[in-house]
Amino acid sequence: MPHINTGPGQHDPTVSAFIIRLDKEPRIILHIHKYTGTYLHFGGHIERDEDPWQCLVRETKEESGYDISQLKILQPKNSLKDLGEANIHPLPFLSVTYHYKELDHFHDDYKYAFVTHEEPKDKPKKGESEAIRSFSRKELLELPDGQIKPRDRELCLYVLDELMSDWRPLDTGLFRS
Repeated sequence: MPHINTGPGQHDPTVSAFIIRLDKEPRIILHIHKYTGTYLHFGGHIERDEDPWQCLVRETKEESGYDISQLKILQPKNSLKDLGEANIHPLPFLSVTYHYKELDHFHDDYKYAFVTHEEPKDKPKKGESEAIRSFSRKELLELPDGQIKPRDRELCLYVLDELMSDWRPLDTGLFRS
């Protein structure tokens, strides 16, 4: 499906998923993005018929092979979990706008972090990058700038160094669309 808002100066909503494997040491899972050619977290554009949570579930499955039930989402310790008939969505750890100068276009991105002890149930969807690798903190620091953008390295380090100790993992089944 095409992006929703593609004109000059328009904003397109996107989501990002940072997945951390909790093995002997935390390792963040990244893939080589099919357009940028650099290591990047998983994510994509919110479609017209999706809310951010639905998009996050779909994009995570398509790009990583992880079913949302295999993951726990990191959330603030005192987050609201129920509001009657309203659907509560998890809080992103960051909301940021990126300007793509070559297109004079913006992405409003909602970033979420997950933890897991499991391998993904499936492979990425056909046509998605299968160049997936997990990185320790040390390996992220050693990765050359040409293989990862500095802002993406900074985000990964923030998730590993700050978010994992400040936020708690919750069952993704608590959230619905």
